[in-house]
Amino acid sequence: MLTILGFAMIATFLVLIMTKKMSPIAALVLIPALFCVAVGKGAHLGDYVIDGVSSLAPTAAMLMFAIVYFGVMIDVGLFDPVVRAILRFCKADPMRVVVGTAVLAAIVSLDGDGSTTFMITVSAMYPLYKRLGMSLVVMTGVAAMANGVMNTVPWGGPTARAATALKLDAADIFVPMIPALLVGLLGVLGLAYVLGLRERRRLGALRIEGEESVGAKEAVLVGAGAAAAPARPRKRPVGGGTDHVDRVDGGDDDEDLLKGLDPDRPTLRPRLYWFNALLTGVLLTAMILELLPIPVLFLLGAALALSVNYPRLPDQKARIAAHADNVLNVSGMVFAAAVFTGVLQGTGMVDHMAGWLVDTVPEGLGPHMALVTGVLSLPLTYFMSNDGFYFGVLPVLAEAGAAHGVTPLEMARASLVGQPLHMSSPLVPAVYVLVGMARVEFGDHTRFVVKWAALTCLLILAAGILFGTI
Repeated sequence: MLTILGFAMIATFLVLIMTKKMSPIAALVLIPALFCVAVGKGAHLGDYVIDGVSSLAPTAAMLMFAIVYFGVMIDVGLFDPVVRAILRFCKADPMRVVVGTAVLAAIVSLDGDGSTTFMITVSAMYPLYKRLGMSLVVMTGVAAMANGVMNTVPWGGPTARAATALKLDAADIFVPMIPALLVGLLGVLGLAYVLGLRERRRLGALRIEGEESVGAKEAVLVGAGAAAAPARPRKRPVGGGTDHVDRVDGGDDDEDLLKGLDPDRPTLRPRLYWFNALLTGVLLTAMILELLPIPVLFLLGAALALSVNYPRLPDQKARIAAHADNVLNVSGMVFAAAVFTGVLQGTGMVDHMAGWLVDTVPEGLGPHMALVTGVLSLPLTYFMSNDGFYFGVLPVLAEAGAAHGVTPLEMARASLVGQPLHMSSPLVPAVYVLVGMARVEFGDHTRFVVKWAALTCLLILAAGILFGTI
């Protein structure tokens, strides 16, 4: 019964947010509360919620101060050269813009933190997508998939969890998987190219002042923050499927964001550029080396960035207020997700669901448990946390595989396959940073990305089998 109710709760949540019947925050809170009562454990709801909040509180704190830190870095102009470089590469061509999004997200993902990746990628690319009238779900989908592939680096989390759970060396798991992961990354870049061509056909290509145009339709696009106003094509419906949302004319909020990259904005601190670059480099290095807990690092980094760049108290208050909306939206979403995960784990639903899936594996598939694990990693890492999968399910699967001669290393490598899909799970806090900063509905992002992310996972699995690592 708990298995059925667990799948029903997840399905209800996904249907409601994808059809936009409820907001994600409301659905994350109310749906698990109702199902908790339905399983007869309503009296324990408070305990489950507190347990969920306690487990995700460090993540919420990390996101809050990371948003403030990187918001300040954007304000002072640290990423302006990146934006200008991307503009020069993209040349207002939608195809190049989408490919550039995938490349940027993949490079930044080397720091091992999804939230950081999404904040930097969206901050750099959002103005360009808005100016060209491109579909924002393409940006969020491509960024999430690129980050999902790169999230498998040993310091990113999943590989370390698999190594810990099966008592293996992380390098022994990751290094042989590099060719398969590269195939997955090439798959994401190829998909970005195809989606970019689709966007180019839909929009044509604009022209950056002084550059040759790429498509037939032309309009002047001066770099982000330029004085000349961008051309704003009329709202038009999107044809040829449901992969895109409507392209709309920018409103006041969009104009404010575009002005955020104004080369003459008063928040710039050009004399402190190298200090800010060094501070960011030290912060990311300390995070990779795990010198301190990540929430503590971002708390210290945000305080130091504010104090050095804006010594006057009114200026500090203004910068914090400028990023308050993002902080509130993301942290609120994380604490709402704590209700969902708390009920799933507290009621035992997640354990029953995992056990049912493992038990449904036919006995004849025993010698192919690595393949089974790779396939199961898609739904399991989407519907449950990485901790739950790697510490709760993977050891059981590995034991079943060992009985048929499948090595723990093969099982561990196969367990990494689902990460491109996992990064868009409603249980991953970083995805709320992505959709929140991009101003995309979570349901729209989910509808767009699930099929492409699943295909990327299967591509990695096929490559792993072909190369003999799985």
